[in-house]
Amino acid sequence: MSAGQTYYEFYRGSRHVHIGTALTDALDELITQGDIPPQLAMRVLQQFDKSLTECLQKGVKNKTTIKGHLSTYRLCDDVWTFVVKDPQFKMEGVGAGSEMVTGSKIKIVACKSGDAADGKKAGGARE
Repeated sequence: MSAGQTYYEFYRGSRHVHIGTALTDALDELITQGDIPPQLAMRVLQQFDKSLTECLQKGVKNKTTIKGHLSTYRLCDDVWTFVVKDPQFKMEGVGAGSEMVTGSKIKIVACKSGDAADGKKAGGARE
């Protein structure tokens, strides 16, 4: 990973990312009490994003297959968002075999990897 690489802000925008929310709340409290400057809090959040990204890249080895009804999809700023209704997840590599999990609706947010191809062919034409 390059030194100037930008990482997605996993700690923002979702009430379901409890560890990120707890970190943000703790940093806000430390800033309010005058224990740390806001610049340090921003550096902590940037390191959190970097560490979480690296952990997911290195540590997640399971394969998951998703079936369901694709309700909505969009692409904005190299971030895909998918909403799938009635999803069924088949997770392989969990324990001794595979596991099936279902739900009513999920939202998947997929970000471009730093080492992913930019989708351009020779001459600059898009695929």
